[in-house]
Amino acid sequence: MNESGLANIPSMDVNAVVEQLSNMYCGLLLKGRSPGKAPSVMLWGPPGVGKSQGVHQIGEKIEAATGRKVCVTDVRLLLFNPIDLRGIPTANEDKTLAVWLRPKIFDMDPGKDVVNILFLDEISAAPPSVQAAAYQITLDRTVGEHHLPDNCIVIAAGNRTTDKSVTYKMPKALANRLLHIEVEGCFETWKQWAMQKGIHPKVVGFLSFRRDHLMKFDPASEELAFATPRSWEMVSNILTHVNEDVEQVKSLIGGLVGVGMALEFRTWCKVFHSLPKMEDIFAGKITTPPKGNDTLYALCAAMVAYARDHKEDMDSIAKSIRYAQQLPPDFSAMLIKDYMYLEENYRSKLMRIPEFSRWLESKGWLLNGTV
Repeated sequence: MNESGLANIPSMDVNAVVEQLSNMYCGLLLKGRSPGKAPSVMLWGPPGVGKSQGVHQIGEKIEAATGRKVCVTDVRLLLFNPIDLRGIPTANEDKTLAVWLRPKIFDMDPGKDVVNILFLDEISAAPPSVQAAAYQITLDRTVGEHHLPDNCIVIAAGNRTTDKSVTYKMPKALANRLLHIEVEGCFETWKQWAMQKGIHPKVVGFLSFRRDHLMKFDPASEELAFATPRSWEMVSNILTHVNEDVEQVKSLIGGLVGVGMALEFRTWCKVFHSLPKMEDIFAGKITTPPKGNDTLYALCAAMVAYARDHKEDMDSIAKSIRYAQQLPPDFSAMLIKDYMYLEENYRSKLMRIPEFSRWLESKGWLLNGTV
């Protein structure tokens, strides 16, 4: 049995879940078969680990591989009642029979150029009466007289009973009809997503420095605010859209990740004030990097953020790679690996830069098989 208490099911990070499931669905679609032929999936994991984001990434992968439009219907079952799933009863035309008005979640395009994903989130926390209807969807793809179209994929998600959230134990007969995966946290997977999502460089830099702070969920704790990938994304949103001055918004950050974590984050963020200007680094005006591990983590995060906003300016990227040659080897490798996360297949663009080729010749072994 693994640490979470879920026995005999595979445990994967979000990237692996997205890869495995999107390959399964795309394999069916590219063979001209219905994605509904795949078993319904149940994703287990602690709050904030990225289950919901993973489902939307699966949709993006299917769109890219098949050219079909993917529509994700995100249903938070904790907020639903049975009528929301079954529909509202009404009389037929001659008022002899009761019929059920189709609920909105069944209003899906059945066209061959469309793929629907019905995501039943928080299924393990929903009231038993709602779970009964939701489980009928996952097993039979129906609720009462309403049927899901053949182009619909069903994915459910919920917290584990060991997470001390509001959860109901899944019946064995039901569990045997689902494909189960436990979603585990992984810093490298999160960082790759963060690079592409545009998570604030202060958040990325701090968590690169303190990887153990990405997920601080403790089911035995009574704390209401704690660090998870989801709460750090909300911290990023505050810094990006409200105020970048951590001192001014430290109370808001504390309300997301906890007061102690917010104070540590504020202290670390002070190193950003000592960084050289990114414009000067990418213009080739600065050749000597700063010292100190905390400052170097901040520097790399700031460089990646700048590179993301200027990723088509290959001359500036080349100058920054030349600068990276002067960094300590492990930081230089971390920076280059993060550059390859900027967008899918960005490595092919980097390969056209002589500075990147020279970096690979001298330090490529540090990437441990990444290239």
